[in-house]
Amino acid sequence: MRPEQQLADVFVALARGTEESPDVPGTLSVLAHHSPRLLDARAASVVYVPGGREAPQVVGSDPEVTLLERDAVERGEGPAHDCLRQGRCPRLVGLADPAARWRWPHYAPQAVALGYNRVAVHPLRGRGGVTGALLLLSSEAAGPVDPDMLELGQSMADFTAVTLERVREAEQSRTLTVQLERALISRVIIEQAKGVLAAHRRVTMDEAFDVLRKYARSRRRQLSEVSREVVEGQADPELTGPIEG
Repeated sequence: MRPEQQLADVFVALARGTEESPDVPGTLSVLAHHSPRLLDARAASVVYVPGGREAPQVVGSDPEVTLLERDAVERGEGPAHDCLRQGRCPRLVGLADPAARWRWPHYAPQAVALGYNRVAVHPLRGRGGVTGALLLLSSEAAGPVDPDMLELGQSMADFTAVTLERVREAEQSRTLTVQLERALISRVIIEQAKGVLAAHRRVTMDEAFDVLRKYARSRRRQLSEVSREVVEGQADPELTGPIEG
């Protein structure tokens, strides 16, 4: 398959994160597993912190890289951590350099021990700022780097950031829809229960609602729960029975 077609396929796979079944881990996995082959790297990892406050999500192109990055996240160090904290980061870092070892005393030696001597850092830049980073790990400690590959890596990171924002928006929209549906169903049940009580107790709808609300409150129960019992004929006779006298 031609490189252009491979690249197009990856962008299509990333974009699929906004379809009917949004999947943040799946989108991160596509980026982590395909970017090394496309961007001349040996391995890759992605760190994503939605909203800048939630627990970081880490995905690597292989288990060793995943563990490397998770350890860095837990320790609060590494290029992804700095990228998230500062909103910017150096494009290329030699991991065997003294400066890298001083800056990341655990991450840098561990990466070198795994055979990674250089990392290219690409922030995930969304509309609300930096939400993560794509790290491309290479064995070469020095030598020229194709600037086009660096730009392509940043484009993939930015595209992923926008895709993830849309995934989260879709998830939030689905959650809101479910909440609205539940609220509507509860309201319908409450109205039905008011009608039942009004008929049984020979009172107005407003009076029936007042009785229903006081009963639920005195027993520390949800109004919708008590209403459902009334509608299903399983409520306390004290509540549904006619008023004496």
